[in-house]
Amino acid sequence: MTYCVGLKIDRGLVFMSDTRTNAGMDSISTFKKMHVWEQPGERVIVLMSAGNLATTQAVVSLLDERNKAIGERHEKLLETPSMYQTVRLVGDTVKEVIAHASPDGEKADSYFNASFILGGQIKGSPPRLFMIYPEGNFIESTDDTPFFQIGETKYGKPIIIRAYDRAMSLAETVKLLLVSFDSTLKSNLSVGLPLDLLFLEQDTLKVGLKKRIGRDDQYYLAISEGWSNALKTAFASLPDFPG
Repeated sequence: MTYCVGLKIDRGLVFMSDTRTNAGMDSISTFKKMHVWEQPGERVIVLMSAGNLATTQAVVSLLDERNKAIGERHEKLLETPSMYQTVRLVGDTVKEVIAHASPDGEKADSYFNASFILGGQIKGSPPRLFMIYPEGNFIESTDDTPFFQIGETKYGKPIIIRAYDRAMSLAETVKLLLVSFDSTLKSNLSVGLPLDLLFLEQDTLKVGLKKRIGRDDQYYLAISEGWSNALKTAFASLPDFPG
């Protein structure tokens, strides 16, 4: 399992992902789930993944390989004219990998399925954020749906819904995401530290803040403890049941 969030605010796009993968309790590993392609001044593309690790790695490797190939007939991530064409390219690659891996052909409900969050900005257009399903189709974020989650979403989603405001600063957004991830980490052992954080500020066309948050990160520890104490205080202040 995993947990990834891509969130749109007025200042740009914020991404956070965990790094835990497991094939049972006796086989737990750390793998990066956030991948970045960047041409400063031209474009930044961020891709986060959840699902079968072999599938997600194959998708990223194929995108990388084709991006670097000279004279390759396939489209390349760093040459697509728009974010729509970029997400279509990634969706087609997902379908291609799953169809090749599955013995039953292209079946999104197979053992090989995977989902992705794709976001970024290409010069001349605004930042855009998408979620790509195992079938290879996708949806785009809107004012009504300003963030996407993949993986273990149920524990962290209510926190984001209650506190999200698109006018939030980067500092406030990071705080919100850390609370969401901390609640998920404490509820599901299949999601784990370290966390990867990235901020793409609108119209800068380069990666801004990029940070790995580990178990000994003092800010994360302060957020985790503060959130726990705030919940205890709020619970104690609630009125008693009148029965």
